[in-house]
Amino acid sequence: MTSRERVMASVNHQNPDCLPMDLGSNVSAGISGMAYGKLKKYLGINHGHNRIYDVVQQVAQPEIEVLDIIGADVLDVGRVFNTADSDWYDVTLSDGTEAQWPSWFRPIHNPDGSYDFFDSEGTKIARMPNGGMCFDQCCFPYVEDYPETFKDLDKAMGKVIWSALVHSPWDHQNEKYFWEDLREKCLVLRNSTDRALMITCGCNFFEWGTFLRRMENFLMDIYEDPDKVIELNEELLQRHLAMLEKTCYYLDGIVDIVRFGDDLGMNNNMFMSLDKYREIFKPFHTKINEYVHTHSSMKTFLHSCGAIFPVIGDLIDAGFDILNPVQTSAAGMDPAKLKEEYGKHITFWGGGCNTRRILNLSTPKEVYEYSRKMIDIFFQDGGFVFNQEHNILGDCPPENLMAMYKAVEDARK
Repeated sequence: MTSRERVMASVNHQNPDCLPMDLGSNVSAGISGMAYGKLKKYLGINHGHNRIYDVVQQVAQPEIEVLDIIGADVLDVGRVFNTADSDWYDVTLSDGTEAQWPSWFRPIHNPDGSYDFFDSEGTKIARMPNGGMCFDQCCFPYVEDYPETFKDLDKAMGKVIWSALVHSPWDHQNEKYFWEDLREKCLVLRNSTDRALMITCGCNFFEWGTFLRRMENFLMDIYEDPDKVIELNEELLQRHLAMLEKTCYYLDGIVDIVRFGDDLGMNNNMFMSLDKYREIFKPFHTKINEYVHTHSSMKTFLHSCGAIFPVIGDLIDAGFDILNPVQTSAAGMDPAKLKEEYGKHITFWGGGCNTRRILNLSTPKEVYEYSRKMIDIFFQDGGFVFNQEHNILGDCPPENLMAMYKAVEDARK
């Protein structure tokens, strides 16, 4: 099988020729610039670039040479933009790693070593402390209260870090011929690789509420003012469907998977009751899935962290084909139980190695053995794409990374 055939067979719950694997298909399945720089040095690669294409999380865009070495099967189509050297400039990350930031991203470097990013109106959008590994959100447009109407919602969303500092290809979305250009570039990419292609479309509902209102306020809103939350979701749905209309029109038959995001879980439980999810968010998740499945052949991918076992059945019912990052370290997220209960109905994209305590803090031997165990549990009758749990962080030793990929390599034999 080609990489694309391998991934899609597993997503369709068929047995591929071998284990499909991902690094960098999206900004929640990737590698930090710090860890990527160390990995390249360990591999003896002293050419190319360490380009941070998601500046919020400081996530690097893995180069094809590295993906070839580890045997990855998926690409993020964001790589089709910002391909010229002039699109980037050199920076040094807080641990001394050499990297590059997009030319449009010009935060202020403060005397204390921290960074601040201001928009064109002077609003502080983001901050990274001295020694930090990512930027934190500073502006919550509705933190005091909701507006009387949502006529200025687009402007408010533009003040949020995840929109103001958006990663490629969406940093080009305001250009006149963006969609035509995106289609043409993605066609070239598809014809030049046999890897599966993914595009991130966001389409968050719960998360946008937390971005606008701040977490503690929005969690109270869900219980104290659910009608207002639903009203906000209706406004968001109009915007999400407008983007999905263009995504399906221009990219159907070219891109294989569309990635959504909505973190519904904490370490020990969900952010809300199952009843509240069903009342307030499930109808909207169902509508975006229905639109994609009706208007394209693309599969839908949901990134949702945390202890979400209670809601997985509803996510399947809402139409999601793929679940990521499969945070097995969270309460109730036992790998064997996940596979037994839901393995025939949804594809697990992740869960291959714990990034919080195993991948970064264990020995290479322990990483290898842990990853093999996860592969043995999840990779039965398809329905699994190997990926670590969320992004590889900056403190991860390259020896451990290669031990994880050695586990994948051996499982493929």
